[in-house]
Amino acid sequence: MRKRIGSYPRVRTEGGGRGVVSQAGGVLLVETIRKTGLDQAISAALTPWRKPRTVLDPGKVLLDVALAVALGGDCLADVGMPRAEPAVFGPVASDPTVSRLIDTLTASGNRALTALRQARAQVREHVWGLAGDAAPPAAGQVIVDLDGVLVLAHSEKQDAAATWKKTFGHHPLMGFVDHGRGGSGEPVVGLLRPGNAGSNTAADHIEAARLALRQLPKKYRRGRQTLIRTDSGGGTHEFVDWLSARGRWLSYSVGMTITDAMHASVLKVPASAWTPAVEPDGEIRDGAWVAELDGDCLKGWPTGMRLIVRKERPHPGAQLRFTDTDGMRLTCFATNTKNAPIAELELRHRQRARAEDRIRAARATGLRNLPLHDAAQNQIWLEIVQIALDLLAWMPLLALTGQARRWEPRRLRLRLFSAAAQLVTTGRRRILRFARHWPWTDVITDALQRLTALPNPG
Repeated sequence: MRKRIGSYPRVRTEGGGRGVVSQAGGVLLVETIRKTGLDQAISAALTPWRKPRTVLDPGKVLLDVALAVALGGDCLADVGMPRAEPAVFGPVASDPTVSRLIDTLTASGNRALTALRQARAQVREHVWGLAGDAAPPAAGQVIVDLDGVLVLAHSEKQDAAATWKKTFGHHPLMGFVDHGRGGSGEPVVGLLRPGNAGSNTAADHIEAARLALRQLPKKYRRGRQTLIRTDSGGGTHEFVDWLSARGRWLSYSVGMTITDAMHASVLKVPASAWTPAVEPDGEIRDGAWVAELDGDCLKGWPTGMRLIVRKERPHPGAQLRFTDTDGMRLTCFATNTKNAPIAELELRHRQRARAEDRIRAARATGLRNLPLHDAAQNQIWLEIVQIALDLLAWMPLLALTGQARRWEPRRLRLRLFSAAAQLVTTGRRRILRFARHWPWTDVITDALQRLTALPNPG
């Protein structure tokens, strides 16, 4: 009879092993970079900042940091993770070299930011072409969600200030393209702001919308086929006027703060005018109704704007506000979409909640904190985070199917990127052999086959 020594097997450890690669699943991101041409685009964008007789390309250095962030890193020093596996990630710069590059790009002001953003926009258009029916425009409309994010700071960093939630840090304004129910989403803007920046600052929303539109293919930078969607922070006269400006003709769906005039209009809505709200599957949403407002509450707003209100029974424990009535929680949004049922428009606006999923993914991908001191350095870091999020969105878009396309970064890391493999060199070729017993080996190998089948850039 044997004595039990615990719940887990006892394993002895030794150093000096050969031929084993950790984080081998990261080859999915490397192959995504290669097939999308992101390495060539970033390298060309940063050519002005490449010094003579430089061994490592600045574009490769920046992409290595983005790869480290995509794999779970949250500071510049985490570039040591891909550096430890040159067989998969190639030669990786030292920590001092990475720091010098960040300082060089910071010193150039907006020139480096503009170059990086243009490169990302160029690659995004190519990726959407490769994705075909799975690309965001396939449904007939590109939806861009704008939302603010609170990033806490635990030390005195430039522009860190008290936030509206009585915390301390920064308040960047982010934007994401919605991939719909069958996918995730990709970042198109990250505007760094001080912690005390307002939630409904119209100038910031306009600047964020401009930067987001520049990330889209040219035919989606104006016109009704592009929808800008925000919470009540975007419900200002200046921002709605900008969206409705002649020649821009964008579609919009923005949350609105309920004013006294709107509340008075809600009280005048007859019972017969309330329409049941619906769920994505077409079923009626229990305890929720929508109606369209008109009258004095629309005065001063752009022509063609529709004001839609929803009343819903509050969740257990929720507290009502002064603007709520008859025990119902009231929410309101404005849109300029015509010839569509108000229940359908309300569902479309409610699906803006998917932006919260994108923010959660961003926090898990380098946005939990801003690791540098100067605001200009942290803006470069924010661009690196967006490149990492681009990779985490483009790889599933091009290579994964089914439920795997909806996996968030944490799950991608646990199931795919963290997989180890044996490195075999034969016939001048290097082959990664993933473990047979790993439950998601087939997902990795099938995804690599799909990426390999894509045409090479250029």
